[in-house]
This record gives sequence, C-alpha cells and structure tokens, in this order.
Amino acid sequence: MTARPYHHGGLREALLEGAVREIEVRGVDGLSVRGLARDLGVSHGASARHFRDRAALLDAVAVEGFGQLLEAMRAGGSDELLTAAHGYVRFAVDHPRLLAATFAAKRAQTPSEELLAAGERAYDFVVELLVRGQGEGRVRPGDPRAQARVTFAAVHGVAMLAVDDLLDGAPWEQATDEIIELLSAGLGSPSQATTVPSTTRD
Repeated sequence: MTARPYHHGGLREALLEGAVREIEVRGVDGLSVRGLARDLGVSHGASARHFRDRAALLDAVAVEGFGQLLEAMRAGGSDELLTAAHGYVRFAVDHPRLLAATFAAKRAQTPSEELLAAGERAYDFVVELLVRGQGEGRVRPGDPRAQARVTFAAVHGVAMLAVDDLLDGAPWEQATDEIIELLSAGLGSPSQATTVPSTTRD
C-alpha cells in the first residue's frame, strides 16, 4: 500500500495512520511495523522508537479505534441513546476491520493503560446517558453500569449481525431502532409505564 508523504517530526502519527489504513483494507494479518517503516522510507530502528513491536502498534490502533467509536456515538440527536446506538452500528458497518482489531487488542494479554482507559471512556459515555435518563425519570432506578452492559451487549449484537449481513434482510437502521425500542421498554421508569386496567372481578 502506498503511504502518504511522511513529514519529519510526525513519524508516530504517520505509522499509526498507515496502520489504520492497512487494517481497513486488508485486516491485521499482514500488518508489521517493519513494513510500515519501509513504506514511509524510514528505518526499522526509527519506527521502533515509537512502537517497539507489532503488539504495541495494534494497541495504539485500538486507542484510535475507541476514540473514533466514541466520536461516532456522540453525534447529536434528540434521542441520545438511539443516536449513540446508530453511531455505534454505523461505525461497525463502515469500519468492521478496525472495530474488530480494536476489541481484539483490548482482549490481548497485556493491554496498555491508555487502551483500557480509551475503552472505559466509550463505556462511560453510555453510563452517563443512562444516569441522565434516571435523573429525568425516563430510566428506571438501578445500577447504570449494569444497564450499560446490557445496552452494549444488545447494540453490539446488532452491529455484528449487520457486519455479517445476518439481519434477515432488514436494514441495520431498522434493526437498531427495534433493539433500542425493546431496551427502552425494559429500562423505562415504572412510573412512566402505561397502567393496564385490572380484569379481576370483585
């Protein structure tokens, strides 16, 4: 793959950008720090000052991936949880290999503190939405981190089905709307639930 021109002083950024592009096109299998250095016309020793090995490079790619994912979820909208879910699934559909590499690096044996913090920021964003919903009476009381775990699991499931084209012909936007509607019904505050008239006879 042809690399973008490298400007002196920005080698780390150039290596990281090159790695993201390589993953987006081909996945992680053929990625190497040495190959990226060669494409940029610098020595392996120069690149090793920024990324000592492939694992360190993939760790940095994952930090970038979580940052992009969080940005996608933060897009504005009147229904913040629905907007965040759409942002998540859209990111997965548009960048499936980057998202896969991001989660794979987080599951690695020794993820960096920076990577763990980046993943936590994405998770905390959903927690914040649920805490806000609790404060406004739209979300039932309870542990917001547990609620976020369920929300993430459901939305990530839709995202993976969308990536693999396993939504039974439904557009991913429709499937995302449906899962958020179901989640909202389960997470909704009992005080906002519709009262069903009793059919018990005296």
